[in-house]
Amino acid sequence: MTNIRIGVIGCGAIARRRHLPEYAYQPNVEIVAVADTNQERAEEMAALYGANAYTDYRELLQHEGLDAVSVCLPNALHAPVSIAAMEAGKHVLCEKPMAISIAEASAMIAASETTGKLLMIGHNQRLMLPHVKAKEILDSGVLGRVLTFRTSFGHGGPETWSIEGPGGWFFQKKLAFIGAMGDLGVHKTDLIRFLLGEEIVEVGAFVGTLQKQDTDVDDNAVCVLKSENGIIGTLAASWTYKAKEDNSTVLYCENGILRLIEDATYNVIIDFNNGERVLHQMGKVATNDKQTESGIVRTFIHHIATNTKPSISGEEGLKSLKVILAALESAETGTIVRVQ
Repeated sequence: MTNIRIGVIGCGAIARRRHLPEYAYQPNVEIVAVADTNQERAEEMAALYGANAYTDYRELLQHEGLDAVSVCLPNALHAPVSIAAMEAGKHVLCEKPMAISIAEASAMIAASETTGKLLMIGHNQRLMLPHVKAKEILDSGVLGRVLTFRTSFGHGGPETWSIEGPGGWFFQKKLAFIGAMGDLGVHKTDLIRFLLGEEIVEVGAFVGTLQKQDTDVDDNAVCVLKSENGIIGTLAASWTYKAKEDNSTVLYCENGILRLIEDATYNVIIDFNNGERVLHQMGKVATNDKQTESGIVRTFIHHIATNTKPSISGEEGLKSLKVILAALESAETGTIVRVQ
């Protein structure tokens, strides 16, 4: 098999901790180019992975023989750079949220269709082993219908792990567009859509900045979500869970409760109504401090090798984006908002 030649655009924390090492781990994959406006960062990663370094992504896209790129940039740059990459003939794995508007996300999808290049969004929650197992359990029908749920994703904030630290692009609205709700809330939005197997149609939300200083984006969001078949639940995203990261989800069903990533030992627990408890340990869950293989890069490479449309497609990314945009509108207007 011919090696798949990869470029990574953006050499910040997500590229260093996830994309680059996961590409390097894959057989038949060659990291040939990296780009970052910070020349030192680009050269550091290029030296580490035996790649060429660029400070302009447009020059990287002209690199001969490049098959695909990861777009690991601030949110406001996802759409223009992804579209440019597809128009240059490259498959694209783009970090989440995929764009900052429905129009931008739609343009990315259109570019994929026009160029015939694959577009995948980095929603790794649905690939986590506990969540894969949970989907299997829910689809089996053993728990009956899901009635309600609660899901949360919170940590101490991106300054604790991003390469830029306090004051970095995560905290600048012109680059990030949205704070904790876009960083973490969109992950859980995508997960809930995946687990329920249906769309979120209405959102009520409080989105605000409760503690972070010198920023114009949110650090906390609490949402009420309603699905197309009437399932209701809550979603919380936070950059102020400082003592301990929370990545848990609980689904309350007709025949029992499904608990995900609540327990340190057993990350999938079923509590049946009859008192029976079933415990599963489904591998280790990635945290900001302890990264594990996310499955995103492996899945992207599989789709390139087999020329198949990604399950976490641009269309899926757009559906999750629409929910967080509705949450922002709800917070701004003080009303329940119907998802477009």
